[in-house]
Amino acid sequence: MPNSISHWMNNTFFVGTNAFFVGTSAATAPVTNPATGAVTGEVVLGSAEDARAVIEAAAAAFPAWRDTSLAKRSAALFAFRELLNARKDELARIMTSEHGKVVSDALGEVSRGQEVVEFACGIPHLLKGGFTENASTKVDVYSIRQPLGPVAIISPFNFPAMVPMWFFPIAIAAGNTVVLKPSEKDPSAANFLAALWREAGLPDGVFNVVHGDKPAVDRLLEHPDIKAVSFVGSTPVARYVYETGTRYGKRVQALGGAKNHMLVLPDADLDLAADAAVNAGFGAAGERCMAVSVLVAVDPVGDELVERIKQRIAKLTVGPGSAAGSEMGPLVTGAHRDKVTSYLDAGVTDGATLSVDGRHHAIEGDAGGFWLGPTLFDHVRPGMSVYDDEIFGPVLSVVRVRSYDEGLSLVNANPYGNGTALFTNDGGAARRFQHEVEVGMVGINVPIPVPVAYYSFGGWKSSLFGDTHAYGEDGVRFFTRGKAVTQRWLDPSHGGINLGFPTNE
Repeated sequence: MPNSISHWMNNTFFVGTNAFFVGTSAATAPVTNPATGAVTGEVVLGSAEDARAVIEAAAAAFPAWRDTSLAKRSAALFAFRELLNARKDELARIMTSEHGKVVSDALGEVSRGQEVVEFACGIPHLLKGGFTENASTKVDVYSIRQPLGPVAIISPFNFPAMVPMWFFPIAIAAGNTVVLKPSEKDPSAANFLAALWREAGLPDGVFNVVHGDKPAVDRLLEHPDIKAVSFVGSTPVARYVYETGTRYGKRVQALGGAKNHMLVLPDADLDLAADAAVNAGFGAAGERCMAVSVLVAVDPVGDELVERIKQRIAKLTVGPGSAAGSEMGPLVTGAHRDKVTSYLDAGVTDGATLSVDGRHHAIEGDAGGFWLGPTLFDHVRPGMSVYDDEIFGPVLSVVRVRSYDEGLSLVNANPYGNGTALFTNDGGAARRFQHEVEVGMVGINVPIPVPVAYYSFGGWKSSLFGDTHAYGEDGVRFFTRGKAVTQRWLDPSHGGINLGFPTNE
């Protein structure tokens, strides 16, 4: 495979040491630079037949990789980790050029994904089973965990490196083979990761990439060789992936949308809360499933908090992600920017106060870019589209409530349950909140409570379909299945004489 990313970024392919597959599909989609609006390439949208060929490559590679020792699998993970660390700046620039996020944010994404790689490097410890000697007379019982087979990952545009790394390090370390279907909006990060795996010495067919849209996705969901599917995206698609995949007998974890609330109590440090609201609401232009999109202010602090947020918004620099001074970049596509912008008029029509109109924010970039500045709505209520919908853009809504109980009820009534945060200096209120709130990930004075790699990521309610969260111990359980062995040996065996030092190869 060529080393030049520009040579192979726009192809459908599977990856191994020598394998390269262009595919048969003639369908393509443009790849754009969101900061300029210019088309920089095109990605081939793999057909169902292309997806089948890639799945077959993963299935063919599985038996040998399953039987590869834990020591050798761990060595491949360590090699990948070193390569990723050495070339993270290059990967960050690639993501910025196709997604639009600022380089520092892209570097942070790589670092958080790398945490899971490092967690998976410890797979020998994570796969240890249990053993009971003499459970019955001369009968021993033990448990083991084994890989599933070829698994699929369907990842979104907003985190083209981190989200796949939530899944594939653990899947590969556990002995599975992987087919990754990245977003067609920013496909090159997946190709870059595939090249790193090749350089790390991963065997052919263990890590595979197929570009495409619904035909490729449906083939992954239906093909009998795919044993499990991991998905991150919108709730409607997550529900479709879960229902379709489970109908075909697959294990599925489908992470859906969010409407994350940040509850601010009157005793909170309002400067800290205002900083957190801006950081969590407008980082990556709000294109995060863990973005704070609703700030719930317990009066009398609403007016003061809104004013402090407005002051901070006015100072934000919006420009190309590659520019050193940019704090917020463009949205990923023109169509998505237009959809997000439509909520500004809808919010006003519904009776909310448009305190800061992002359409008037100064932009330090090409006029053809997909720009929308940070936007702030005040006096928002449930039933308004800006409150009910997952906007997935730089739009922060402020809801006023009279008490902690009213704020908690608002959070718990929402159909989503991905992430939430409480800002307070009251330890009792914090403890009560983390106990009573019906949300999967909770931050106390932390606005984006993404768990570290040895815990697990996932929400509740309409934010998750399936029984397990991503990475951490849940990830190990998802990508393996348990087996219990009951054994009796009537006579001792003898392995012969070997005075050499024992190795774990």
